[in-house]
Amino acid sequence: MEKLRSTLPNMLLSLTIICVSAGAILAGVNMYTSGPIALSKAAALEAAVKEVTPAFDNNPINECYKAVTSDGDSLLIYPAIKDGKPVGVAVESNTKNGFSGEIRVIVGFDTEGKIINYSVLQHAETPGLGSKMQEWFKTDKNNQSVIGRSLASGNLQVSKDGGEIDAITASTITSRAFLNAINRAYSAYKGTDSSTGATESAPEATTSSETKEGGNHE
Repeated sequence: MEKLRSTLPNMLLSLTIICVSAGAILAGVNMYTSGPIALSKAAALEAAVKEVTPAFDNNPINECYKAVTSDGDSLLIYPAIKDGKPVGVAVESNTKNGFSGEIRVIVGFDTEGKIINYSVLQHAETPGLGSKMQEWFKTDKNNQSVIGRSLASGNLQVSKDGGEIDAITASTITSRAFLNAINRAYSAYKGTDSSTGATESAPEATTSSETKEGGNHE
């Protein structure tokens, strides 16, 4: 018993030392890596803005502002300006309706509201299925592409829902979610004056999604 009593405090002391040491190491690693990670994300965002907008001579990242969407959310707008004149905007949008969670995209619009390009910033969709959205909706095949389309007459929808866009084969949920993110981006674009950054509210809108993906072949 005496040996047991003397051992317990030693064990507790050892565990405490181990926990404190591990915590200090993790904190040090986090402090060491957080800077490079932040720089990497900033560089990726800057590259994405350049990818989806015309050539500009301003700093869209530093001049970004928020605009309200039709569902009451707010999205970041990155204005592209050339020789003092707006040439387009990049809108950072997202949706939580993806098959595997949140999808984040950045969408470029010209001054007439037509889609210039897009880039998928983040997703966890099924490899070989939903993950195809990075290129699928840029492909000039049948009615897949959203490039050059205007949303002035209404939101983009997959053909299965009465729209004009062909969904990714066997990935209707991902396709709906992607288009939802595009629609939200346009909603924010439409609710702002790209030359001043002034925003305006818009009425609420609702979206719908299925509960299962796969087997929804076009």
